[in-house]
Amino acid sequence: MEFSHVSVLLSESIEGLAVRPDGIYVDGTAGGAGHSRKIAEKLTEGGQLIALDRDPDAVEIASERLAGYNARVIRSNYSDMRHVLDSLGIDKVDGVLLDLGVSSHQLDTPERGFSYNYDAPLDMRMSQEGISAYDIVNNYTQEQLAKIIFEYGEEKFSRKIAAEIVSRRQAKPVSTTLELADIIKSSVPAKVRREKNPCKKTFQAIRIAVNGEFEHLSKGLDAAFYSLKPGGRLAVITFHSLEDRIVKQRFAGWCKGCICPPDFPQCVCGRTPEGKLVNRKPIEAGGDELGQNNRSRSAKLRIIERR
Repeated sequence: MEFSHVSVLLSESIEGLAVRPDGIYVDGTAGGAGHSRKIAEKLTEGGQLIALDRDPDAVEIASERLAGYNARVIRSNYSDMRHVLDSLGIDKVDGVLLDLGVSSHQLDTPERGFSYNYDAPLDMRMSQEGISAYDIVNNYTQEQLAKIIFEYGEEKFSRKIAAEIVSRRQAKPVSTTLELADIIKSSVPAKVRREKNPCKKTFQAIRIAVNGEFEHLSKGLDAAFYSLKPGGRLAVITFHSLEDRIVKQRFAGWCKGCICPPDFPQCVCGRTPEGKLVNRKPIEAGGDELGQNNRSRSAKLRIIERR
């Protein structure tokens, strides 16, 4: 199987994990195993890598690329990480990596239906199971569609796009990516169409809804952080502002100590920080990587260490 994926912020994320040769690590989003293999290369016989992915294509290729290493590849969503670790008899780990968003393979395989650059069936399912983009586009109410497009895509023309989707599907179902792209383009002003492709935000929003990405992210962050040993690290790579905000706020909560009102003479809550930030500001791709991989432009890496 052809599975092309350029790992973003590869050296920075591996360095940020501070991999111990005898440690136990989880790559919650194995993809093409770029990050996974770099972690596995640092492990000795006493170390172990658990690589997870919900996409069966990724599981197949990661299994091939990690053969010969101290690694297990398991088909699972990273939000179910705690269940996977329990099934393996593992209580705590030394590090977890989450590389969020859609992979190059998913975007560049037309029949997966993630991209507005190819004519393909509306799908967008990372797991290749469950509700699809076709189901959402053709069955959700106008209000539900507008809410998804606005909240998950931050699209200011969400109401017009939703209205046009509902209008078009009354004649026949919206069944392909280019049909949806045409609806979006016809729903925004000509000036917007001239400036940039207006489909990105709506496609992102529907993809997030199809895959329950924010729900899995919230659950997965908790599972990852509370599976860490003291001194263990969680590294998360995000690709848009909404998921980065979730990660930033969750990290800030774990690093927060006393929550007593400021006018209290002394602390009565007894709360102490559970983690500490490894990098105060997110790490972003440098000039060399930006020149080689345009998809790294929006990537941000945040790392937290458990106390």
